[in-house]
Amino acid sequence: MRLVTFDIETKNTFADVGGREPSMLDLSLVSIHDTETEEFSSYFEEDLSKLWPVLEKSDALIGFNSNHFDIPILNKYYPGDLTEFKSIDLLESIKNSLGRRIGLDAIAEATLGHRKSGHGLEAIEWWNNGELEKLREYCEQDVRVTKAVYDFIKENGYVKFRSNDGLRNIPIDVSDWDKPLDSTVTHTLPF
Repeated sequence: MRLVTFDIETKNTFADVGGREPSMLDLSLVSIHDTETEEFSSYFEEDLSKLWPVLEKSDALIGFNSNHFDIPILNKYYPGDLTEFKSIDLLESIKNSLGRRIGLDAIAEATLGHRKSGHGLEAIEWWNNGELEKLREYCEQDVRVTKAVYDFIKENGYVKFRSNDGLRNIPIDVSDWDKPLDSTVTHTLPF
């Protein structure tokens, strides 16, 4: 399977746009890892036409809170409908098992022993200050962490988190992760 792990950063916050709907936000950057090439790459808005063929040829998109945040934002720029693609949202899987949401940083620290390199508000500052290399490095690091968490779950069937009682395992059902999408997606791009 060709898997694309991805993360996006935005140019603005919910306070800036006066609402809580992710599609109101503007994309600054999307970073990916493609299992076909085993490479990380990043795309600013003007580069998105180079990203679409990669997504169109993928078997699944992997992200953290991607179904409710990243995909609705990225979908504003895509000429088709990314919600029709197979998506593995790690946060959604965690919430389905645990009954509540836990941040990527907390999951990564407990499961992998390391944290993310920053947070989304810093990414907006870097965008506003023109520090695009810092922005790219941060977003690609988030993709590395997300991919590592995905790989851990696939191999072990759980992730870890710290609760008041200490370190706990959250079982994750991965049985449908390798299954192809039930319906054929008609992509709008000619690839």
